[in-house]
Amino acid sequence: MRRAPRPALPCGSESLQRSWEKAYQDHRRKVQDAQPLVDARAPWSLGHLRLKLKKLKLEEARLATIDRDNRLLLEKLSCVMRTGGRAESGNHHAHKRTGSCRESPPPAAWILFEKRKSQPACRSPHTIEWLPPPPPRLPDMSHSGNGGRRREKREQK
Repeated sequence: MRRAPRPALPCGSESLQRSWEKAYQDHRRKVQDAQPLVDARAPWSLGHLRLKLKKLKLEEARLATIDRDNRLLLEKLSCVMRTGGRAESGNHHAHKRTGSCRESPPPAAWILFEKRKSQPACRSPHTIEWLPPPPPRLPDMSHSGNGGRRREKREQK
């Protein structure tokens, strides 16, 4: 024989049973409407920490040097393509010199030098030539420590 279903909470009165049922229904409704309390979002990130200014500045400097080097290489390549690989000296004349350049008259200073060279080595004692004074003699610093003082003392004795 089957038994009748028994209530989960035995109570003596029907009003008490209703109040328990109402509290239980309120509880079930609150559980279904509950929102999660665990914060699963990403943590806040501060903009000044995320944006690394020093790294950006170094990267800009590196890119500037690369651009400058590329521009210089491009200029060199264009020069090579323009000249056909020959060095550009700025001399746009013929490769060989003509003989007329070598036969040009020598400058006046060269003439004076040649004239003095052709004069006899022996001169009269009455000629006065101005010669610059000899440079001052520096002390001998070849010995370390005393600055050459011992050698000077020996020479004086």
